[in-house]
Amino acid sequence: MYNRYVLSRRRTGFGDCLWSLAAAWRYAQRTARTLAVDWRGSCYLDQPFTNAFPVFFEPIKDIAGVPFICDNQINEFSFPGPFFPNWWNKPAIECVYRPDAQVFRERDELDELFQAQDDVEANTVVCDACLMWRCDEEAERQIFCSVKPRAEIQARIDAIYQEHFYGYSAIGVHVRHGNGEDVMDHAPYWADPDLAVHQVCTAINAAKALPHPKPVRVILCTDSARVLDQVSSRFPDLLTIPKSFRADQSGPLHSPDLGVEGGISALVEMYLLGLCDTVIRFPPTSAFTRYARLSVPRVIEFDLNDPSRLVVIERSSTNTAS
Repeated sequence: MYNRYVLSRRRTGFGDCLWSLAAAWRYAQRTARTLAVDWRGSCYLDQPFTNAFPVFFEPIKDIAGVPFICDNQINEFSFPGPFFPNWWNKPAIECVYRPDAQVFRERDELDELFQAQDDVEANTVVCDACLMWRCDEEAERQIFCSVKPRAEIQARIDAIYQEHFYGYSAIGVHVRHGNGEDVMDHAPYWADPDLAVHQVCTAINAAKALPHPKPVRVILCTDSARVLDQVSSRFPDLLTIPKSFRADQSGPLHSPDLGVEGGISALVEMYLLGLCDTVIRFPPTSAFTRYARLSVPRVIEFDLNDPSRLVVIERSSTNTAS
């Protein structure tokens, strides 16, 4: 009898990759399958056959009892059919081109499968779609607890924290701009770019006005040099982590153009935001701050139905302020 698998394939930013991995892990756990991660073709690498997971994260043999394949053996591994979703049962040559409509269709099929708490007879379930919001928070926490940045990346995170955060109440600000890409669900927040920056600055002032046990330090993480300049001009003592930006309007930071260092910079900022005392998320639809949303004591974000309205979320309760 074949072993059975869940294959988590993503080539997107780390927030999406990890959140989607959590959904795949939960299904693998529930159906007693081996979980494999295939991040070849990653937006952080220019080597199409290199699995990005071991480039950025420590090797893992299992996650809470679920066997885990995460290295470059994925290139030689032959997953047994039949497959789910059914599209993956086509001859390999026909699977090379996969239109967006097919990706969205598979996302919905996987969503229905996960919600039904069912299993399928397929030996391999292929999760090659964005599966954010398709699992419980405990599954997400399990992934963030189990998946660790490589030691040298973690050392960089720890060094920056000790130098700039230790002894302060840190306010982390994440501004996902897009820098010219199709920002999809984030679009309502950038309908008026000047207003958006004003809202971010209003949120920073609101966060600074809240009670803090130590002196306040504000750190900004963004994908746009223009946003950095605009916000820094209003908060001259703002802390930023040096990194490379792409040219104005040339696309997001998760790009092979920036090489491995671009991915490392993303992880450093993602995990530093998770060490803050307060985090501002703009927009709150960005998966990049999902780790911070689950781990930081206080989160300030903007109402999904009214982007002008601030929402203050404490670890144990939710309060709102306009």
